[in-house]
Amino acid sequence: MFFKKTKRQARFAGGGLVLFQSVEEAIAAEKTLRAHGYEVKLVAPPPKLRKGCDLAVEINIVEKAGVERLLRQQDAHFLEILPLKGVGELLDIVKVVNFDNACMVKAGNMKLTFDINTGVILNISGGGCPDIPFLHLAMVDKKITEVARPKENGHTLCALMLDRAFVEAAEIFNKEEI
Repeated sequence: MFFKKTKRQARFAGGGLVLFQSVEEAIAAEKTLRAHGYEVKLVAPPPKLRKGCDLAVEINIVEKAGVERLLRQQDAHFLEILPLKGVGELLDIVKVVNFDNACMVKAGNMKLTFDINTGVILNISGGGCPDIPFLHLAMVDKKITEVARPKENGHTLCALMLDRAFVEAAEIFNKEEI
């Protein structure tokens, strides 16, 4: 069909924010919502909206009632669901800094630096979670295409943020290779 909407054409509308008391609650809610077919993003809310947690789940605001019902049915703890209009900009969790032959991807408090030409992970820094030293040993000095994603071996917010940085770094490296 000529006018058929494909997944690539579909855009995430957003417009709503689910706020949480803890990081664990935000991560669990994101997982639950995705498992039930909702398109969501884990984001950093504007500082004036934070209620104890530096993470929130962005939702399509038109799906607020369904999201709220599902989270209550699943006994997922959340503080409130707010529209984003007029409350400030979401903060970008992932930032990229390019150097001569290296690229650093920062996600939350975690940073992953890799060689743009070879894809070798040069350094992992940030965070204070107990699984980061293990992930550092498992990933540094190895090619980004040959290591497991941090979320496969990590269990903390730091590992989740490192995974976000890793995914972005892998996408950047794959674009450079083409």
